[in-house]
Amino acid sequence: MATLAEFKTAEKSWWCPGCGDFGVLAALQKALVELGIEPENVVIVAGIGCSGRIGNYIYSYNFHTTHGRTMPVALGVKLANRNLTVIAAGGDGDGYAIGMGHFLHAIRRNPDITYIVMDNHIYGLTKGQTSPTSDPGFKTKTTPEGNLERPVRPLQLAIAAGATFVAQGFSSNQKQLVRIFKEAIAHKGFALVNTISPCVTFNRVNTYDFYREVLVDLDNDPNYDPTDRVAAMQKLMETDELVTGIIYREPESIPFEEKLPGFRPEPIVNQDWNLPREEFERLLEAYR
Repeated sequence: MATLAEFKTAEKSWWCPGCGDFGVLAALQKALVELGIEPENVVIVAGIGCSGRIGNYIYSYNFHTTHGRTMPVALGVKLANRNLTVIAAGGDGDGYAIGMGHFLHAIRRNPDITYIVMDNHIYGLTKGQTSPTSDPGFKTKTTPEGNLERPVRPLQLAIAAGATFVAQGFSSNQKQLVRIFKEAIAHKGFALVNTISPCVTFNRVNTYDFYREVLVDLDNDPNYDPTDRVAAMQKLMETDELVTGIIYREPESIPFEEKLPGFRPEPIVNQDWNLPREEFERLLEAYR
């Protein structure tokens, strides 16, 4: 079984010291080890932005795709080889702005993919502009007088779109985040893990201290039922999505690839593509 060291690469991180993405990286590596998944069976599909570099720091297959296109690439990988553990990763800008359309349709299809969104409420790579999750009044280089737009509510949006697994973690809470990642990866279907990952350089409002004070931990509520979709939506509206834990999980989820008629479970690379001569002649005759 792979060790934690075997899931690390020699590449030096370019993240700022204190960036929340370090916590996401560490938790994901620990989750993969505890699940007993080997590096050669993992594919990280990463988007553009600071968080998109995460694939460079995990020893596995890594596909660094274009901005907002993690979902179609991840789905393509899963359809080509459903034996692989496919994990898409990106930021709130990558996933909830240019990638929003792909995000919603991935939820509809429900492929067996885990999507980790590192949400810092700002564009970090391009030096501090408002993102889709920035709060109203938030002052940045693009909104010096304060953000006028309402933020995207990704957790409510995911549940409304029919997501079969929705969770939120905090990069500073390693124990809980590792457990969330493990459950998301083990879930049969599309799993969204919105992960609060503070930007220490450009966002001085949504800080570690801020979140430690306001976050509601669902693990501390013995009466909360994560299989109740209506209750999940109500909880998110009550708390303005400032929660951590498993928010919603559909127990009877069936992945998209298992519903496709005639879609063989064997990876394409392992399938026999030799066509019998008589079958070839029959097909050819049909087009004469």
